[in-house]
Amino acid sequence: MTGHTPPQDVQHAAQRALSWIDEGKAGKGFTDTGRNRAKELAEGAEVPLEHIHKMRQYFARHTVDRDAEGFHHGENGYPTPGRVAWDAWGGDPGETWANREKFDDAD
Repeated sequence: MTGHTPPQDVQHAAQRALSWIDEGKAGKGFTDTGRNRAKELAEGAEVPLEHIHKMRQYFARHTVDRDAEGFHHGENGYPTPGRVAWDAWGGDPGETWANREKFDDAD
């Protein structure tokens, strides 16, 4: 199985999430899966297609988190645990990258 290298902006979002995790901003419900995904993306190593599909699933389930107060820079409570998790999965650039059509035809 071949992997795909995450773009720089995806890596930066994951690196930001790792900093927030270290600062204790991830919340009690933050999972090892999210932490591992952040590490994988932040390192810029090749990501297996299976993980990219999991990213798609994550973003589809958690789009509603974007509506919470504190999700966006400048809002009270920023960053919310939901925002930390969102960036752990690559943030907005990760959502765009994971949903690219080229991954539909890849093996």
